Amino acid sequence: MSVVTLTINDKLVSAQAGQSLLSAIKDQGIDIPTLCCLEGLTDWGGCRLCMVEVVGSPRLVASCVTPVAEGMVIQTESQRLTAYRKMIVELLLSERNHICASCVMNGGCELQSVAAKLGVDHVRYDYLCPDLPMDASHERNVMDPNRCILCTRCVRVCDQVEGAHTLDVMGRGIQQRVIAGLNQAWGTSRSCTKCGKCVQVCPTGALFKKGATAAEMEKQHDFLTWILDGREKKIWRWS
Repeated sequence: MSVVTLTINDKLVSAQAGQSLLSAIKDQGIDIPTLCCLEGLTDWGGCRLCMVEVVGSPRLVASCVTPVAEGMVIQTESQRLTAYRKMIVELLLSERNHICASCVMNGGCELQSVAAKLGVDHVRYDYLCPDLPMDASHERNVMDPNRCILCTRCVRVCDQVEGAHTLDVMGRGIQQRVIAGLNQAWGTSRSCTKCGKCVQVCPTGALFKKGATAAEMEKQHDFLTWILDGREKKIWRWS
């Protein structure tokens, strides 16, 4: 595979052709906030937090879905980018009901963590607070769309890793939400394998195990790389 040379934060670096900007940036030990991106899932570019500046382009670009190119000059930190990322987080917080004190993911929520790192201590926008119905019909898990940021991690892991495609996205605007089984009660979906992968990849408290109380839920994302590595090496065998 060919190698391209580009400049990231005034440093000349190399990357593999076809590699995403985000991956190349992370290879340099540079941390960029993301919420929809997760190793093991296809990149989606939905949260827009990984935006970077490309010299010569008037627009910010989502680094997770932008491939590297020879001669690129990239800036990952600037006043413009910080202001943009803060705005995105504030909009996410204002769109749904993210009341951390009563959330099962308080202290372990990725949205909460990104907000803290960016210094988001207040929201400048009106809270929309739609009253979306929770779904507790599942045997093991609960879906609360009021805490969902529509990152589609759950949809992608259900489709790309579990192969069930039980989950999908329905609606537009403030009413957009994740649904199960063509908008039926999650617990009645015959395609759901009850694997729990969707719960583990969710960055907020939108998906959680039944019985979890405030600040109690812990999620593990590293199982994805473990599963995919095993598949690639063909170590899984039917007995």
